[in-house]
Amino acid sequence: MIPLEKALKLVERNIPRLGIERIAIGESVGRILAENIVADGDQPPFDRSMMDGFAAAAADIEQAPATLKIVGEAAAGRGWHHKLKRGEAVRIMTGAPVPAGADSVQRVELTRSYFKANEEFVEILEPAKKGMSVVKKGSEIRRGKRLLASGDIVTPQNIAALAAFGYARVRVAKRPRVAIFGTGTEIVEIAKRPGADQIRNSNSITLAALSAKFGAATEIYPNAKDDLASLKKAIKAAVRGREILITTGGVSVGKYDLTKAALCELGAEIFFEKVALKPGKPVIAARLGKTLVFSLPGNPVSAAVTFYLFVRAAIVGMQGVRKTSMRSGTAVLADAVKAAKDRHTLTAARLANDVSGRLIAIPLRGKGSSDLVSFANAEALIDLEMNTRAEAGGLVRIFYL
Repeated sequence: MIPLEKALKLVERNIPRLGIERIAIGESVGRILAENIVADGDQPPFDRSMMDGFAAAAADIEQAPATLKIVGEAAAGRGWHHKLKRGEAVRIMTGAPVPAGADSVQRVELTRSYFKANEEFVEILEPAKKGMSVVKKGSEIRRGKRLLASGDIVTPQNIAALAAFGYARVRVAKRPRVAIFGTGTEIVEIAKRPGADQIRNSNSITLAALSAKFGAATEIYPNAKDDLASLKKAIKAAVRGREILITTGGVSVGKYDLTKAALCELGAEIFFEKVALKPGKPVIAARLGKTLVFSLPGNPVSAAVTFYLFVRAAIVGMQGVRKTSMRSGTAVLADAVKAAKDRHTLTAARLANDVSGRLIAIPLRGKGSSDLVSFANAEALIDLEMNTRAEAGGLVRIFYL
């Protein structure tokens, strides 16, 4: 067994960068930027009103009530482009440019407008100071400033920034192409009813969903049989044109655990085959030609944990993400947990907040690494160094799933 930290570094060192493509902004959510996103103008591009109301010189309305002559109207997309004189006001709508000569806006609820001798006036009922309800030009960002960096992920929260500065098409990293198949004669397809000694193939669909979550294009291949010739044939077919191959099962030391032998006979370079990790000790990382191969344990929890640690890092690293490690944090432990004596231990947990607002990690007491029912509720992994114990009420490091 090699230490977990060493295994992670071996994977990181062997992650190739993929090419770049240009796509429409509407297709970019979830993709990794391959260019910096820079403001092509000030934002806002003019002094902008935050309210519906009246724009005026603050000097005219610092004392209230004050009566001003209404000389025009400014709406969003249709400004009043003249210079306001002292004693004058412009009716203004939210988002409209504040005219020259005005430096404050009083909201309409605190005013009263009326006509007198065919002219319109407004009475400002409460005072307003300079800058009130006005967003100054360039106060959000100045032209030439970077909003997002190459390696950032486009999200529903930040895509507006791309649109606001004219990025109708965006340079992004190409998506890794991932092939997935399971091994084992006990595995049947999802739609089939398992016979005696059989189980449905839950791993492949899970790994495809996880791969897609982190930006990969995935394809599930048929299960491979438990013989060396069939396994070699399946691997050769699956790596063709793929950046990553994920297999599950066949990585332990049993009579039918043939994955390592198949990879070696095909000429693969093995990075590691056992990691001091619980769950997920028997996991293979290798390179066959230009394809990274990850052969994960067959037990569903072990397969998921090793995916998050190793395969996820490869998928995002290929797309240029600067930090490939899992997002981590700290939480208060609800119940005591302990690590294996000789292995780094990751315990599945769900998260909650207590009455004080503290983040609580609640260990999921599953029935081992095959307990996919318990793991279905997992939101994080509690991180424990080998041969350690963490008590209830103490702080623990967690990895978010």
